[in-house]
Amino acid sequence: MIRAARAGITSTGHFVPADIVTNAHFTAQLDTSDEWIRSRTGIVERRVARDGATSDLAVGAARRCLDARGVSPAQIDGILVATMTPDRPLPSTAAIVQRKLGAVHAWGFDVAAACSGFVYALITAAKLVETGALRCVLVCGADRMSTVINPRDRATAVLFGDGAGAVLVEPIDDDAVGILDHVCFMDGGGEEALYIPSGGSLTPASAQTVAAGEHFVVQDGPAVFKAAVTGMAEVTETILKRNALSGDDLEWLVPHQANRRIIEAVAKRLGLGVDRVVINLDRYGNPVAGTIPIGLSELHETGRLAHGDRVVLSSFGAGFTSGAVYLRWALGKS
Repeated sequence: MIRAARAGITSTGHFVPADIVTNAHFTAQLDTSDEWIRSRTGIVERRVARDGATSDLAVGAARRCLDARGVSPAQIDGILVATMTPDRPLPSTAAIVQRKLGAVHAWGFDVAAACSGFVYALITAAKLVETGALRCVLVCGADRMSTVINPRDRATAVLFGDGAGAVLVEPIDDDAVGILDHVCFMDGGGEEALYIPSGGSLTPASAQTVAAGEHFVVQDGPAVFKAAVTGMAEVTETILKRNALSGDDLEWLVPHQANRRIIEAVAKRLGLGVDRVVINLDRYGNPVAGTIPIGLSELHETGRLAHGDRVVLSSFGAGFTSGAVYLRWALGKS
């Protein structure tokens, strides 16, 4: 009988493209202003990949993650890639990442849950490790959003960026730390508030759909804003209540980086000071599945996470998916 193990994050890494696109780029082309973008979203600049694919972003983050742990690609036995911008419809981006890394002993798959993708993939990896099915799982959140955003649509063009983050999930010996709990919800009724109209089996890509711009993201901004504030706050409150915690008990909240006003509204509802909330969308915009692992990686690399710190990862995304993970930081023990 396989003994259940405690799963924990044992390494982090992130990668963003070198090219920076500031708000000035959009004010020169769209009916908007730097002040409007900053006040409505909190975004000052974002990163954009001029070439390559989502897998290249994921591989960049993965290599930093593996190097930090001193693990070779051949030691990985699982790869999960959370993305809404896969390299191709077939095969999975996880398979392409496996090939590019040379992770010859790993199997894996993609997780499609938009902005909640990394949280869902992390939960899946933790369960695979806890059951003994896998021992060393690479979890990547990566999106090249510049390929699916209409540059002429003011409602979406200013919001998104490209980037990736990665973590390793492995068994740990200390039951006091690691990935302790999760909560997930989904309301498919939000389908048409945030979606891409064409390119799937419902409306296959054609010359007509491309000419009409139907391969770009369409968003009902007010509907998504309202649902995101409620959804992300509720999923975070639920996981805190289940673990007899309040906002005061957390060292860090690492939320999805959709909009600063959403993040601040969630923090206020939780009674959590913004000094304990990771906010980096001013520099990266919203790289969708990449937001939470990038934030977590930066938090770790800058030495702001201590062993045993109580951390909640919280997300909300298209399909009206939401999820939260409660963990106690497993790294940094002397």
